Amino acid sequence: MISSKITGTGTFIPSLIKDNAAFLEEEFLNSDGSIFSSTNDVIIEKFKAITGIQERRYAIAEYTASDLAFFASERAIEDAKIDKEKIDYIILAHNFGDIKQGTIQGDMVPSLATRVKYRLGIENPNCVAYDILFGCPGWIQGVIQAQAFIKAGIANKCLIIGAETLSRVVDKHDRDSMIYSDGAGACIVEKTDQQDSGILSHASQTFAKEEAYHLYYGTSFNKNKDQNVRYIKMFGRKIYEFAITNVPTAMKLALDKSGLQVEDVKKIFIHQANEKMDEAIIKRFYRLFKKPVPEGIMPMSIHTLGNSSVATVPTLLDLVLKGKIENQEVHKGDVIILASVGAGMNINAIVYRF
Repeated sequence: MISSKITGTGTFIPSLIKDNAAFLEEEFLNSDGSIFSSTNDVIIEKFKAITGIQERRYAIAEYTASDLAFFASERAIEDAKIDKEKIDYIILAHNFGDIKQGTIQGDMVPSLATRVKYRLGIENPNCVAYDILFGCPGWIQGVIQAQAFIKAGIANKCLIIGAETLSRVVDKHDRDSMIYSDGAGACIVEKTDQQDSGILSHASQTFAKEEAYHLYYGTSFNKNKDQNVRYIKMFGRKIYEFAITNVPTAMKLALDKSGLQVEDVKKIFIHQANEKMDEAIIKRFYRLFKKPVPEGIMPMSIHTLGNSSVATVPTLLDLVLKGKIENQEVHKGDVIILASVGAGMNINAIVYRF
């Protein structure tokens, strides 16, 4: 039976570091435009305690999301040791397109995937390039789509990328702006006949009732700003409650489909959105099996990289595979879970064996 396997990974982590102290002089406001009663140092300390974020990365002015995607893709292709002309699909997950520094309009024509194909110099017209908009779970969804193409017999090799420059769509008067960052991660997924490794199962869900607008585009909290300009906004508490309730069950659904036991899982790579939220998700996931959370099961990169949306999971995976996160390793035969939640509200999970 045909299966799909990740044969190479690559990451581009922007060079500009913005630590929490850089927000001390910002004017944070409530959604109605009123001033916070707490001082910025208190706001920042509470923010760090909840999210775990100490610093985040921003792209330099010259780079857009497709640039970051290109850099990560080059590294994934090199890691997989494949001929780029043999790639059948380039699937690029993002949410806001290419946004130049200092502008407010996203550019998605041509697609970012097409731009990456152009930058890579791929001449094969049968290499199909397209974008996917699926919130933060976009990269995982791209991997799921790649597997579908491979199982259908219409692809052998796919390049899946997650790239974002969220620093350019944040309202600096909104304290949630401290969460977001820039980055890109990519992988090569290839056809394999090995039944003991690769993608074993997956689950995807969309909740589109009142939760559909937990993440949205809204105006600045500073009412003196142009009210026609939109920024990324979220109902943080609602997202937290939604995620800790629904992500564990989606992960269990994927694991049940694989036929494996929870004890077989060695690592869980979860979207780096909020440290406390991720810890609560993992705790509830293991509670479904009446099991304690194994020590070291959840690698984290959010402390220094922030939340780069579609880029967090592929970046985290690449860093662990390349031995760049202390005390975190993946060995041949290990079973892992990749999981994410985001705008939509969308949830997905993949069970994978190396």
